[in-house]
Amino acid sequence: MVDVRTLPDVMQKNLTALDCPVFENKPWVRGAPLKDRRVAMLSSAGLHLRSDQHFVGGDHSYRVIPNDTAPDDIVMSHISVNFDRTAFQQDFNVTFPLQHLADMEEEGLIGSVASNHYSFMGATDPRDMEDDARHLAGVLKADQVDAVVLLPV
Repeated sequence: MVDVRTLPDVMQKNLTALDCPVFENKPWVRGAPLKDRRVAMLSSAGLHLRSDQHFVGGDHSYRVIPNDTAPDDIVMSHISVNFDRTAFQQDFNVTFPLQHLADMEEEGLIGSVASNHYSFMGATDPRDMEDDARHLAGVLKADQVDAVVLLPV
């Protein structure tokens, strides 16, 4: 990721002036403790399997990443002049913490890890993603996922 302090002044000013919504510090829904939940990850880093079709700009579909995927089989097609992929290339857990999630399950901090995880392409108009997001919600429900780690990029 790019450190905003390293960007040109005009870009720093524009980014720091963006309106950021404020949410109450309350959960939106009540549910079981984390130790009893099935957890999946959802990224916007344009991640996919090496064998999958690459993401292209404006792509609103998602890709499935099975839980047992080897790190070398995960590719990132998200490209931007403002996005540095070096950390992902050195340790995929920086962007997609599969190993950390497995560790949490082993330690009993979460109930179980979902069979699959998912990635969309960032910088896509969310209105174009609605049908795919609704479909994915059904897929998650069918896998009995009741907690999702959102990994925005």
